[in-house]
Amino acid sequence: MADTEDWQIQELVPHAGRMCLLDRLVSVEGETLIAEVELREDHLFLDSLGPGTGVGAWVGIEYMAQAVAAWAGAQARAAGEAPKIGFLLGSRRYRCELPRFERGQVLQVVARREYQADNGLGQFACEIRLADRVVASAQVTVFGPDDPEKFIRGETT
Repeated sequence: MADTEDWQIQELVPHAGRMCLLDRLVSVEGETLIAEVELREDHLFLDSLGPGTGVGAWVGIEYMAQAVAAWAGAQARAAGEAPKIGFLLGSRRYRCELPRFERGQVLQVVARREYQADNGLGQFACEIRLADRVVASAQVTVFGPDDPEKFIRGETT
């Protein structure tokens, strides 16, 4: 893998502005990416459950999906290509020990590729860690077609 020390997370995911929920790339090695989310005052989903409530635990799935996108973006960048759009197909066994993530917390989001088919279908084991404790986990299934624009238009080759 290329030297990732100077890579910015926003260069690896196709999400723009505040829709990029990840703040930092911690590491990407082989099949695993670790990113961080800092729940600052300007976080898009802060207080999504009402004033002073933090971020609903359901947002953890999106953190995981964006970590998977960042992993794919890192693979593309290492190959000299631009990151592509991918699709979250679903998740299995999402479990979160917390009802919400709190303002000021720094979450580590881990995505580890378990399976990748030639047609772009992939599965990742994902975790969210808070102070070295796993507080959420899921299996995330994604699809990364060769040409996302054609796929969106319903064109097949």
